[in-house]
Amino acid sequence: MKKILLLSDTHSFIDNQILKFVKQADEVWHAGDIGNLEVTDTIKKLKPLRAVFGNIDGNEAKAEFPLDAKFSVENVAVWMTHIGGYPNRYNIRIREEITKNSPKIFISGHSHILKVQFDKKLNLLHLNPGAAGNHGFHNIRTMLRFELEKGEIKNLEIIELATRG
Repeated sequence: MKKILLLSDTHSFIDNQILKFVKQADEVWHAGDIGNLEVTDTIKKLKPLRAVFGNIDGNEAKAEFPLDAKFSVENVAVWMTHIGGYPNRYNIRIREEITKNSPKIFISGHSHILKVQFDKKLNLLHLNPGAAGNHGFHNIRTMLRFELEKGEIKNLEIIELATRG
């Protein structure tokens, strides 16, 4: 079993509230718009990290992280990208491939809107953790955490952090 913390859109912001949940996870996944790489460097000192770069990220993040991360944990296939869209409205860049080769979990960030939605057509779980940082229009900073075990997704929780500053 693996405990996963999923966050996105930190926009160069990390605090003790986020780090408290990082320490409880087995792995941390960041769905882009990292900002300053101090964010990911801080996480990597504590836990294994998987991340993708987002549209605000510069060349340093693009050199370290991919546009798309496709991997499997506990027999659960995952595709993580920053701008991915939603069920029935996937980004044109990924639409054809996700239809032909659907993961069990599809993760995107970008919108700053927390969304957990099952795509019945593609039989996948779409996750957007909202935004953990302070930059943007969101009022409450959010993340998701869940467990993966033997091909199953369990104990999915929404984490609401402090109102953004």
